[in-house]
Amino acid sequence: MNRPRLSLIVIAISIVVGGWQFGQGLYIYAKAELAQYLLASAWQQTQQNKQAIKPWPWADTWPVARLEVPAHNVNLIVLAGDSGRTLAFGPGHNFGSVTPGDVGNSIISAHRDTHFEFLKNLAAGDEIIIENQQGIKTYYTVSNLQVVDSRNAQIPVDYDNAALTLVTCYPFNTLTPGGPLRFVVVAVKTANTTPKHLV
Repeated sequence: MNRPRLSLIVIAISIVVGGWQFGQGLYIYAKAELAQYLLASAWQQTQQNKQAIKPWPWADTWPVARLEVPAHNVNLIVLAGDSGRTLAFGPGHNFGSVTPGDVGNSIISAHRDTHFEFLKNLAAGDEIIIENQQGIKTYYTVSNLQVVDSRNAQIPVDYDNAALTLVTCYPFNTLTPGGPLRFVVVAVKTANTTPKHLV
């Protein structure tokens, strides 16, 4: 085979592989966005019917809360469980932690390149609002942001107050998937019942 023809084959393969990778990336973002629309509908039905409604018939998860961060224009439906399959569609609540709003630490995880990309812009003092299935809102204030190594760090679930911990992979904006580092945001329940964003 001559060199020019081999070069053309290599270029063609590179274009096909590159296009496939690009398409996969778009698919992940599109799935994450579309899922939030379906989840919003299931969330409305959950609140109206006072029982968990699955977002699609074959789903193995359901909406458990709404997460809002007014300063960053974030409004997300939180799902039951934090398996990889669940996190493909939205933030997931860890079953081993308390229900959001209850006394103790509620842990919610999501992917750094979709639903929890906004965490990189959070700052201490930012307000986070969690609405439960009964429509009750709990207000939190971000108190701590840190990077931890998942191989030797544990997130406590026992708190005397209501706390909220948001977790995603770290660093942000990387091409390498996974890794042991996690970006952890801890927020504590606000004693003041007047939402900070309305003051």
